Amino acid sequence: MLRPGRLNRITDVPGLLVGNAHDERIRSGVTVFTAEAPFTAIVDIRGASPGTRDTNALNLTSVGFPVDAIVLAGGSLYGLDAVSGVLAHFRSIGRGHAYETGIAPLPIVPGAILFDLTNGGDKEWGDASPYPSLGRTAVERATREFSLGNAGAGYGARAGQYKGGLGSASTVLDDGIVVGALAAVNSVGSPVIPGTDAFWAHPLEQEREFGGRWPNRIGTISLDLPADMKEGPRAGTNTTLVIVATNAPVSRVGLQQIAIQATDGFARAVRPSHTPFDGDLVFAVSTATEPPEHSDPNQTLLLGHIAADTVARAITRGVYKAGTLGTLQSYRSTFGVL
Repeated sequence: MLRPGRLNRITDVPGLLVGNAHDERIRSGVTVFTAEAPFTAIVDIRGASPGTRDTNALNLTSVGFPVDAIVLAGGSLYGLDAVSGVLAHFRSIGRGHAYETGIAPLPIVPGAILFDLTNGGDKEWGDASPYPSLGRTAVERATREFSLGNAGAGYGARAGQYKGGLGSASTVLDDGIVVGALAAVNSVGSPVIPGTDAFWAHPLEQEREFGGRWPNRIGTISLDLPADMKEGPRAGTNTTLVIVATNAPVSRVGLQQIAIQATDGFARAVRPSHTPFDGDLVFAVSTATEPPEHSDPNQTLLLGHIAADTVARAITRGVYKAGTLGTLQSYRSTFGVL
């Protein structure tokens, strides 16, 4: 029987750690996903307006070095500087891919960003970007338990007309395999079913993790674009960033397939998704110490199916847990949910 993990976070996958840091003045932040040991990772990009750094190292055609961390950040292109802070931290502790004696280890740290530059924060930081410091602080805070909602990369995010945020969820299989998801939600689309106070992902909810707001009745749903999506969306100003992870031994090709299936979770939680204005992407991770050359396709199918539902739950939790920030009204404030 599938069930949420003890923390109902991606860190229910053994060995994983997440750290957050934000700056209230600029209304932006950074989330760093890392682990006690390097891990296997790939990336699948479905949005038309992504912002990434060093993701070429995750392509199936690359050498495939183990990854030390993945950085999610606000700040649009400025936020990519957060990776530098994480690299500095790993260099200081001697972590990274070792080439030869006398050369400092080289950490593998890809990153992705979302746009939060117009959320009312003070972005006049001058020549010194705050993001390297936020990245270093976040990785130094990495632990199994971490905050959701207005936290890390989700601090200044917006989902449709609602305050976006950082979300996470996990699913545990009977054999001890765990699938977890982490999401920073800054989407064009809306997470709410029109005419209700219920989330699109409500059929997937586990243990009232996003308020148990089941609608008494859903009438015919309009096929039009939702009224509570972002008005006047522009390319490069929206995205949902997701990491899915498992302790199952999965090949890099298997991880790619899991990531492809996991992107269905976006559409189960947000309408519309993968738009021309979003930079939606999924990083897929396996912590298995000896990943196989080939994955069992039946196991891959199951893990991808679970990943999609877990992603939908993580996205929805990010919105549900977020609080009002300035003029960005939260879901709970909008609908009077305690």
